Amino acid sequence: MRPFTYTRAKDATSAINQLAKNPNAKFLAGGTNLLDLMKEDVERPNELVDISELGLSEIKAITNGPQIGGVSIGGLGKNTDAANHSLIRQNYPLLTQAILAGASGQIRNMATNGGNLLQRTRCPYFYEVAMPCNKRQPNRNDGPSGCSALEGINRMHAIFGWTEKCVAVYPSDMAVALAALDAVVNVRNASGQERTISFTDFHRLPGDKPEQDTNLAHGELITAIELPKNNFAATSYYLKVRDRASYAFALVSVAAALEVNGSKIVKARIAMGGVAHKPWRALKAEKILVGKEATAANFKLAADAEMADAKPLEHNRFKVELGNRSIVLALQMALNGGKA
Repeated sequence: MRPFTYTRAKDATSAINQLAKNPNAKFLAGGTNLLDLMKEDVERPNELVDISELGLSEIKAITNGPQIGGVSIGGLGKNTDAANHSLIRQNYPLLTQAILAGASGQIRNMATNGGNLLQRTRCPYFYEVAMPCNKRQPNRNDGPSGCSALEGINRMHAIFGWTEKCVAVYPSDMAVALAALDAVVNVRNASGQERTISFTDFHRLPGDKPEQDTNLAHGELITAIELPKNNFAATSYYLKVRDRASYAFALVSVAAALEVNGSKIVKARIAMGGVAHKPWRALKAEKILVGKEATAANFKLAADAEMADAKPLEHNRFKVELGNRSIVLALQMALNGGKA
């Protein structure tokens, strides 16, 4: 690990101002991803600003503003607390399921909600500093870096939204559920200004700048994640398909939520993990389902439409069929209240 300076922030304003002064500084909260990356020499900050004692951990009902009736989750609250809170379990069980599927109990006890959104890809070429990687080292002095996974072993990699610059996938389970729940992210900058980012706009596809995972500006601090009120609680489900049942990242995951009137689908929300550089909203599938009967045939129709745009790589063609079946199964489980 390279040398760095360490500062423990006393309040949000001083933390943000401290980070804004140094383009090579990073916030430190739970540290469950950042410290690993520093040990591997992937991340090389020369300053860490500890924000673990700033508060910003409350989970509460929203009583005013555009998200009234929803729930606010503090950015520095722990994953465990979010998953187990009564407001989340009762009103957003999809989020509880995703968090519990995401990591071991020890990691959930340390990881923060805001930090979860900012975790970086688990692409092995990103972690191996001897290999070219546009995400890790986009501007080498001797020319373009390249994407080793593009023609390497890419079984775990993207089938949607990738470019020749990067085929990595985003790893968070929690974020997939938040995407399906139409969450918004509240952030604050060094000027004290606050802004709200819709979850679909928070993370980025690689484009020409794969090193940029999100649309956060340097120094912006996630203060809260807000969940709008919905009618999905009884008809939602998080499905995670992985190589082993214990702590492992998704080959494909699906967060599915339905609002049904009688036998007809009034609203549908579907997000996928393990398939793109960001949580992938299955917008085509959602559009097809609205107004349709909640049947296995219509679930398959929607899944076929969404997966038709997949562009698999050499070693992950299986993800197309796996994604198709996972969408159908997740929708069926959601409709049945989590029962097969």
